[in-house]
Amino acid sequence: MFIRLAWHSLLSRKGSVVLTFLAISVSIFVLLGIEHIRQQAKFSFSNTVSGVDLIVGARTGDINLLLYAVFQLGNATNNIAWASYREVAEKQEVAWTIPLSLGDSHKGYRVMGTTSDYFKYFRYGQIQALRFTQGKAFASVFDVVLGADVARKLNYQLDDHLVLAHGVASTSFSQHDDKPFRVVGILKPTGTPVDQTVHVSLRGIEAIHIDWQNGVKTPGHAIAPDDVEHYDLTPKTITAFMVGLKSKMATFRVQRAINNYQPEPLLAILPGVTLTQLWQMMAIMENTLMLVSALVLLASLLGLSAMLLTSIRERQREIAIMRSLGASPSFLFLLIQTEALLITLASSVFALSLLFICLLSLRGFLTDNFNLSISANVFDKNIMYLLLVIVVSAMVTSLIPAISAYSTALQKRLNNG
Repeated sequence: MFIRLAWHSLLSRKGSVVLTFLAISVSIFVLLGIEHIRQQAKFSFSNTVSGVDLIVGARTGDINLLLYAVFQLGNATNNIAWASYREVAEKQEVAWTIPLSLGDSHKGYRVMGTTSDYFKYFRYGQIQALRFTQGKAFASVFDVVLGADVARKLNYQLDDHLVLAHGVASTSFSQHDDKPFRVVGILKPTGTPVDQTVHVSLRGIEAIHIDWQNGVKTPGHAIAPDDVEHYDLTPKTITAFMVGLKSKMATFRVQRAINNYQPEPLLAILPGVTLTQLWQMMAIMENTLMLVSALVLLASLLGLSAMLLTSIRERQREIAIMRSLGASPSFLFLLIQTEALLITLASSVFALSLLFICLLSLRGFLTDNFNLSISANVFDKNIMYLLLVIVVSAMVTSLIPAISAYSTALQKRLNNG
């Protein structure tokens, strides 16, 4: 009875009700959208690499090492000697290693030099291995494997040729155009930075720089691609490397040994711990966004309360009729609360639907431009918890007009009595 009566009462005031409904819907949309994207971004970042016990690079900040080695953001402060890498890789506790050499690019995409162990041991998400849509891992010096986004955006196919550029700028005038690479493999999408990476062998990185010095080509010393095989292509330095251990119990012991390595200053970090530090740094921004959204929602709910309060003054005749039919003050109190509940529930459903449609439409844009794999499933426990908080908050703010209606009806009963 309350619901039917409240519904017809709201229909009689369509103008103000619709505006209030839209205001609350927008605020709920913003609040739920920020929460969902925050959770999904955190999940996406934490799933970028898995199964790696340590990441090792030149001594720098923990977060800086994580960003350039895993997310390919920023640059390394220094390189690591190949001899140092081999010494760590040959430790008894080490099961496998993945060396990484960064510093070149192709049309704005980072180039990563590594070994075939990268495709064997690298994991992302829930310990998922890299898989190929087409082709296979590199075998020859000038073979290249493309991430899914690189191949799609640049429209590369197997056996296409491409030229790498020196440096990581989106536009480079230093091209390794005398030594082109051939596409031999295209990886399946992962929703991680792997999709936007050009993978070549460490020998390939050495080959394109064999006739370069100090970042420029050596005049008169050009070496043809067919001749590079006659040279020693063992790298002198690498940027960083990932380590998998035979036993998790050895993690801190090996980390301490690497951090105390005497021949050169090295830093070994635990990816999970450093990711936690990264999110703690971003907590202020997250909390600020959530606070602003909450204040917008509060303003909308106060608008709802003001609309209901104003309507009570306009509905004196309606209230008088209901009182004459025997409606008690408690009845009017519950009627106002029911109206607030209907508006809030309708706004929540509309906001959730709008958020689902937007996420479904913008998934490709977010992946392409921000490398974020955002799920369109908005029905998780955090969202449901927020919706419950929103409904309770609406009921609390609507107490003011509900109590006003109750007091007005009670006063009239006393006067009539």
